[in-house]
Amino acid sequence: MFKSRTRLAKKVTSLNSRRAKQKAKAITELRHKYDLDILLHHTNMARSSYYYHNKRSLVIDKYEVIKRLINQIYHHHKGRYGYRRITLEINKKGILVNHKTILKLMRELGLKSLIRIKRYKSYKGQVGQTAPNILQRNFKVVKPNKKWATDITEFKVFGKKLYLSPIIDLFNGEIISYELSERPNFKQVVTMLKKSFKKIPNQTNLILHSDQGWQYQMKQYQRLLKEKGITQSMSRKGNCLDNAVIENFFGILKSELFYLNKYRSITQLKKDIKEYIKYYNNERIKPNLKGMSPIEGTVQYFVF
Repeated sequence: MFKSRTRLAKKVTSLNSRRAKQKAKAITELRHKYDLDILLHHTNMARSSYYYHNKRSLVIDKYEVIKRLINQIYHHHKGRYGYRRITLEINKKGILVNHKTILKLMRELGLKSLIRIKRYKSYKGQVGQTAPNILQRNFKVVKPNKKWATDITEFKVFGKKLYLSPIIDLFNGEIISYELSERPNFKQVVTMLKKSFKKIPNQTNLILHSDQGWQYQMKQYQRLLKEKGITQSMSRKGNCLDNAVIENFFGILKSELFYLNKYRSITQLKKDIKEYIKYYNNERIKPNLKGMSPIEGTVQYFVF
């Protein structure tokens, strides 16, 4: 009997720091082995308090369905969504629930958005012609393909490097085109640019903004833009806020993909970045698009 009580004491010692609800649940689980009075004594819990919480636990959880949805959405997006995006997803399913409730339920479920960044600097001084800052941090735009931004970011994997060069539409955050390369060469930027040209007509009155990286100062790059009828805009030297939209995309990409995985090969990282950009464009919702993905935002614009 003494040994039995000693073992019991060890098992319930850790319970003393738990909340009453958790204590009551643990007591219920141990009642088939130990006397209730002994359990209440070791957990320092009043009998009335135990019966109160035990009774409440038998009541059907009114948030059971929402909790299942939260779990499904959270794991489908691999932990990338916080409570605001999960709220939008649930509301889209016709279930109206407050974001504060979702935050509370996520805490109960132990779910939290997994989340930022060192950026690759391509500036090497003035090697060609720079352009004025036409964008002037005016990131707002009312229709697609009027303001684009571009930049390059770097990934390091076991001593090797991978560079991503994308173009983003400031209208909806869609990645218009991109190119991956293991060297930050000019060919990467030209290939990305030519891919984007296939999606717009000539003389489309579009602004393409970048920093003062050496690639964007090249005569060939500037000639390609001019021939397409695109106006070039550049950030002020050393001012990353002038290109905040694409910097934010890099932060999201690295937080939601690169930092969550321990990559051992450039090949796998390339594959995952391609998959992520497809996911980002087609599935990942944006609060400023009223809970739509970038592609959905474009479709919505042309439909209405």
